[in-house]
Amino acid sequence: MRPEVRVAGAALLLGSFWVAGVAPAHHSALMFDRDSVVAFQGTVTAFDWSNPHVYIVVETENAAGETAVWELETDATPILVRSGWSETSLQPGDLVQIRANPERDTERLHALLVSVTREDGTVLAARSNFLRRAAPGGDATTSLEGNWELGFQDYIAFAQGSAAIPTDAAAEARAAYDVKLDSPEAQCIALPSPGIIAAPYLNQIEVLDDRVLIRNERFEVEREIFIDGRDFSANATLSNQGYSIGRWEGETLVVETRFFEAHRSQFLGSGLPSGPDKRVLERYTLSEDGTYLTVEFEHEDPGMLAEPFTGTLRWYYAPHFDYLGFSCDADVSRRYSEG
Repeated sequence: MRPEVRVAGAALLLGSFWVAGVAPAHHSALMFDRDSVVAFQGTVTAFDWSNPHVYIVVETENAAGETAVWELETDATPILVRSGWSETSLQPGDLVQIRANPERDTERLHALLVSVTREDGTVLAARSNFLRRAAPGGDATTSLEGNWELGFQDYIAFAQGSAAIPTDAAAEARAAYDVKLDSPEAQCIALPSPGIIAAPYLNQIEVLDDRVLIRNERFEVEREIFIDGRDFSANATLSNQGYSIGRWEGETLVVETRFFEAHRSQFLGSGLPSGPDKRVLERYTLSEDGTYLTVEFEHEDPGMLAEPFTGTLRWYYAPHFDYLGFSCDADVSRRYSEG
């Protein structure tokens, strides 16, 4: 087998778009060195089709001629399915070429997959078909209902909440945050809004007479937005996604959410905690051509944010994708922190 080779400058490999784009998706992304790539040939010994991450175990030979076993982490099954993968894409015994971003802890042979090339030359990469939209003039809709996918650039801009300005207390808490030990997602606890609306999974909206349901595939989140005229004096209990009340302003759905449970990291890998006074306002507006939603948000949290955090995202209409969802396996979710 070919010994492993470490290469600096991941942008030189397979195009910087996918190398830079894949890593932030993972709750453990900060563990990996996205500026270097380890490349090697090896033999698949295990292919675990699981959620929230699929794992590939590959045996190779290191520079000293010794057997080395790499554990490679990649995306959840819905994203891989839309990128051409299946649970039979790899089999034990397959000879493969691997490119991956290694964990910063170099004592551990653990990496975030960039690509795997099979013996027949087929290249598999997470998100190779991200936002595979129809050509202009194709799929469009006249309502908010249906399947929607976040635009890739919006995901990069907002997924980690890097523009949010923390208070001193929040900055202190974030500095003490250890993504390997403290990640809520490692306990199968979903991101709350607005983090969840910037997650790179399929969203689904269902409009009913008295409420609107907004779902996200990751951890099978379902948000219930009441549009029956109630207010926040109703008996609301704290929950991961909070308590949401909506109203229509013309064709725009306006959603206000309060009563969030405390959360240790409101955006992917950010370590930015939430406080008891958190409030999120969202506005969903269909574009004139019916091909995307403009999603505006305003996130207030006086104890944790020095000023409101605002942004605008686009969700593209995606009827060509099946909404798959997934159940989070707690053992799999904790797997990256072991070792």
